[in-house]
Amino acid sequence: MHVGLNLVFLTPGETGGMEIYARELIQALVEERPELRLTAFVNRVAAASDGPWNGLIPSVTVPVDARRRIEWVRGEQQLLPRLAARQGVNLLHSLASTAPAWGRFRRIVTIHDLIYRIYPEAHSGLRSLGMRVLVPLAARRSDRIIVDAASTRDDLTRLLKIDPAKIDVVPAGIGTTASAVATSEEDIRARYDAGSRPIVLTMSAKRPHKNLLRLLDAVALIPGERRPVLILPGYPTPHEDELRARAAELALDRDVRFVGWIPAEEFEGLYGAADCFVFPSLYEGFGLPVLEAMARGVPVACSGRGSLAEVAGNAARLFNPESTREIAEAIESLLDDPGEADRLRAAGRERAKLFSWRATARGTLASYDRVLAAE
Repeated sequence: MHVGLNLVFLTPGETGGMEIYARELIQALVEERPELRLTAFVNRVAAASDGPWNGLIPSVTVPVDARRRIEWVRGEQQLLPRLAARQGVNLLHSLASTAPAWGRFRRIVTIHDLIYRIYPEAHSGLRSLGMRVLVPLAARRSDRIIVDAASTRDDLTRLLKIDPAKIDVVPAGIGTTASAVATSEEDIRARYDAGSRPIVLTMSAKRPHKNLLRLLDAVALIPGERRPVLILPGYPTPHEDELRARAAELALDRDVRFVGWIPAEEFEGLYGAADCFVFPSLYEGFGLPVLEAMARGVPVACSGRGSLAEVAGNAARLFNPESTREIAEAIESLLDDPGEADRLRAAGRERAKLFSWRATARGTLASYDRVLAAE
């Protein structure tokens, strides 16, 4: 079996959870089935970067710059099928919800979510139009579909009318694991001017469906003398201007820290210093940050919507993400009740143990085997 991995989408440092999925899955596939022949198909930017697609497995460069949407689509739909056929690929696995519509090979696509349908404001312009065309096309033309959660399977069945028998639910692993020595809590508190105040952390792209406006509103509801410092790392987006304006309107200048990209040691230091982790997203295909926080022993409060409820189970304080009051109450409950916080620390660690990238690889390989057995 020769499996091609479609990574034409991947711009390292800019593709969030899908980059984590690609990095971790490649490593786990090699460990789980070392005899499997894998070839990664990457764009020019990824070809020049560090990653398991450069060294752990062979790679072929698709000569496009995927930061330009038109180039990404051209690379995936026109160039990739020919390159994959030239390499003798039997099965092409596309890892980011879209896939070539043609090619002399069997096809699997991982569809992480249908956010473009459920919250169309999350994407704009050409990206929104492209997802509306390319995701249904990939779902129809692929032999099998992998999803991270049962809620996404149900969305595919309900919205795209896909036969659920064609869909394999294969949960992702726990996101990223600790890869650096954490910056000390003392240094973190000094760097973010937190003093002795509680720290509430969220790890999220600054996009509308992440519901960060309501999170700011919720923090504003907490009385000033008890109000925590809210830290929001994540790559900048146009939506960040709206978030900053809302924080200023709510007079949260002393209470909110907007942060861009952070190095690994600071990433770990923030988890170590956080009193709780909050994730108010309106919609997720899986929710890697929730598991990342749980695995590090941080008590979690998160949205009870869809896949987040699946991932969190009873190991997080769940809330209605459209209720600012519920978000505020969830945060205060973890800050004011040490017993509940400790219960969730322990429950979260146990919950995170149920998810591993090796298990993701085994489920993915089972999908490969099903497709090739049907030939």
